[in-house]
Amino acid sequence: MIAIMPDPISRLFDDARRLSAASGATLFLTGTPVREMIFVASGEVQLIRHTAAGDRLILHRAGQGAVLAEASAYSAHYHCDAVVTKDGVLAALPRQAFLDALSADPALSSAWAAFLARATQGARLRAEIRSLPRVAARLSAWLEAGNALPEKGRWQDVAAELGVTREALYRELARRRHA
Repeated sequence: MIAIMPDPISRLFDDARRLSAASGATLFLTGTPVREMIFVASGEVQLIRHTAAGDRLILHRAGQGAVLAEASAYSAHYHCDAVVTKDGVLAALPRQAFLDALSADPALSSAWAAFLARATQGARLRAEIRSLPRVAARLSAWLEAGNALPEKGRWQDVAAELGVTREALYRELARRRHA
């Protein structure tokens, strides 16, 4: 049997403080000072922004193996809210310890740069999808990107991720079922 080496970023959190994360819990709000880097060991956390009109936009769904709000390593305050959407376990490491580890280990720093590059690519893809003019095109592009519709009670999350109303998404899903 071949042993798979753990990702160097996740290993950084091996001795970090563990937190139980219950669905519905808010981890931080926009403007909260960044004190820790958070790793999602299990479960799911959504990064959310609210528009001036009060609409909820899901910026990112962070699942197992993700570092939450990765850009916060270089920011004094969070620029979004973080809400747990699936029960799980998180690991929290003081931000300065995280940055010190990156400075001390060139291989870890390189792995972090690659992680940030992938995060940027994902953010650009989500922006491209949201820029499409029709709900049908947004949903198709989202599905083609490897996403799958969650259970019916979480379709509003897909609408928030696509930047459309729930009603518009529901109409498009109904149209596809009857096509």
